[in-house]
Amino acid sequence: MVVVRAGLSPERLTLAGAELADEAGFDQVTLSALARRFDVKPASLYAHVESSHDLKTRIALFALEELADRVADAVAGRAGKDALAAFANAYRYYARTHPGRYEAARYRLDPRTAAASAGVRHAQMTRAILRGYDLAEPDQTHAVRMLGSVFHGFAALEAAGAFDHTDVAAQESWAWTLDSLDAALRSRSAP
Repeated sequence: MVVVRAGLSPERLTLAGAELADEAGFDQVTLSALARRFDVKPASLYAHVESSHDLKTRIALFALEELADRVADAVAGRAGKDALAAFANAYRYYARTHPGRYEAARYRLDPRTAAASAGVRHAQMTRAILRGYDLAEPDQTHAVRMLGSVFHGFAALEAAGAFDHTDVAAQESWAWTLDSLDAALRSRSAP
């Protein structure tokens, strides 16, 4: 018989794991670390999550959903460069304010889980902002990949402190990047 500790649930453990990821890094999220947070033995968490992988998957899904909701709110009612900038700024802000959750959103999911995750919403929202640029296939797919690569690359470099020791502010480079992306996408618009 499994005894379920009062107050613990998969949802509560996922949120606590996401908070721990932001504080210590996603790689530091373990069942042992989470058990210490709740002052329980690690074995008692197995009534709520199957394994460390299950916990990390839950945190990844939570982060993807949370990020998708924030991006959706940011781009609502916007089009063209305004939508592109809103999408990018929401993405960057999330990476800066929730570094562990952002890292979790990059966790490799199995194909079936990934197909049912908010990751699909991210791709759909990216394609939605690209409608303002009237891109035909395969340019639209290339653009989705380019935007994801640029946003993630900038966020990862910024998180690693790569921009801390230059005379040019990261915000200036960010604005320049968004202007350049907008110009590149407009240049590829269907005639």
